[in-house]
Amino acid sequence: MITLRKITLENRRAIFNLEVSEEQRRFVASNLSSVASCYVLATNGGHPLPFAIYSDEQPVGFVMLTYGITGYEIPSIAHDSYCILRLMVDKHYQNQGYGREAMNKILDFIRTYPAGPAHYCWISYKADNLPAKKLYESFGFRDNGEIFGDELITVLTL
Repeated sequence: MITLRKITLENRRAIFNLEVSEEQRRFVASNLSSVASCYVLATNGGHPLPFAIYSDEQPVGFVMLTYGITGYEIPSIAHDSYCILRLMVDKHYQNQGYGREAMNKILDFIRTYPAGPAHYCWISYKADNLPAKKLYESFGFRDNGEIFGDELITVLTL
């Protein structure tokens, strides 16, 4: 069973050591870099929500959610919306349904509005990351036509 858990002193190294495959590294930052970004976001008025993704007692991935990003150049949809800023499943656990099950848990959590009210959740992705696009679309995300940097913005109405 997939659960989202806080990153703690006890599990942080295991989470930092999770990696995607070599060909996927251009799509997602390292978990250590993402956790460092949480600090930067928090000290600049944002609400980062990082979680370890566990299958039973085994860490298999990482997700970083944000709400109310401020002080950065951001897509128009970002104001008062939740963002799945990072999502990864370790290369050893891919293609086993963990990403899909984790996305269910992530969206259930977002719909509790833990950092404030919102109408949307958004994700950015590179156009050639077809597995990500397919996963997001299967949950109802739809591209809004906006491109941010070199990534497409896809949006889910909550």
